[in-house]
Amino acid sequence: MAEAMIDHVGAGVTLPVRPQPIGVFPLPAGFLLVPAGEDTEPSRRDLVSGRMPKQWPAALRAHELALAGDLQSALAELRGDDPVTRYNRFVIDPDSEDPDRLRDELGEPFGVLVDLVSFALGRADDPPELGSADGELAALVLSAQASHAVDRGDPAEALRLLDQAVQLALGVAQPLAGVLLGAAAGIRKDTEGPGPQVIDALERALKLLDETDLPVGRAELHLALAQTLHELAEGRRDLLIQAVKHYHATLQLVTSEEAPEVWAAAHANLATAYLTMPMVEASDQLRLGVAVRSLRAALKVYTPETHPERWASAQLNLANALVYLPSKHQRDNLVEAVELYEAVLRVRDRETDPLGRARVLANQGNVLAHLGMFEQAKAKLHEARFIFEEFQDGESVRAVRGVLDEIARQTTLSRTQG
Repeated sequence: MAEAMIDHVGAGVTLPVRPQPIGVFPLPAGFLLVPAGEDTEPSRRDLVSGRMPKQWPAALRAHELALAGDLQSALAELRGDDPVTRYNRFVIDPDSEDPDRLRDELGEPFGVLVDLVSFALGRADDPPELGSADGELAALVLSAQASHAVDRGDPAEALRLLDQAVQLALGVAQPLAGVLLGAAAGIRKDTEGPGPQVIDALERALKLLDETDLPVGRAELHLALAQTLHELAEGRRDLLIQAVKHYHATLQLVTSEEAPEVWAAAHANLATAYLTMPMVEASDQLRLGVAVRSLRAALKVYTPETHPERWASAQLNLANALVYLPSKHQRDNLVEAVELYEAVLRVRDRETDPLGRARVLANQGNVLAHLGMFEQAKAKLHEARFIFEEFQDGESVRAVRGVLDEIARQTTLSRTQG
């Protein structure tokens, strides 16, 4: 890894040492430049490697605070008037500097970062040109151009640009290459669907981020890999087991406070994998208990107001799991399942999702029948059958009729015994 201390020609200002740890950590802290100096050099090396310094020098107090999320305190620490300090202020408070003047004073090769920050913050419509940028700077420029290509509806161009960016980053900042590989995998999956290339890219990205202090980034990659394997599984136990491993890895890296969306998605998808995994051993039923706990966890993040579709899906899966969960309190579980189905029915109406509503009604009617609440069950089942008949879903109609016939037999039996 070639590194050099370069003097800003004509200004007598020492430029930061390359490579810089930019693009690896979350914004805005991930775009801060580390100033040159013997005291900052060990920290720069750590940050480029994706690791937090064990000891922060006083000159990087702003970086420490920014990475901890305390941006106002970080801003207060940036009191110098040199171009690097002013650029770092601009990253946190873009209204604090004139971009054109700052770009000129920062000079080559770092001036392009001003335009990159402006684009990343939505203050510029177009990303900067590559120009003479190299190394990690060029990788970030190409990444921004790739993002712009996706927005223009050109994923093929985005993948081409990201491939170049990854190759540039590999030689100077492997964690940055890992982040870019993960982004490329996401674009490929969105455009081409899950496949071996997506899996390979995500596995390579995880290796590049291994042993870094980037728990959220690693968790996102584990989650993306788990979801890809899950989508490819189609009932295959071996792929589902691999997906489960990566869902668990996700949950070991982050908490609901650190990354609520990632955490909740991992729990919800883990439960789905367990519920769909073929049961071949008696011990496999233990997975139902894990699925129930994971769905309850996901529902701490998913609410009808914030995540209506994901909330409804988790509610429905939780109700289905409770129906089959071996328990000494099975009746209590069935009663809870009925209530969960009812909550879903309030958001799945005949106009927007008729078949989805019918399936919930059928499940709820079946549980009500098991509870001996036959009149309520029949009302739900008749509504479900009517919808299934309207959409010519013959298999579902037959299933509902089977439950209705069983209710009729039970009712007749009760009358006879009475």
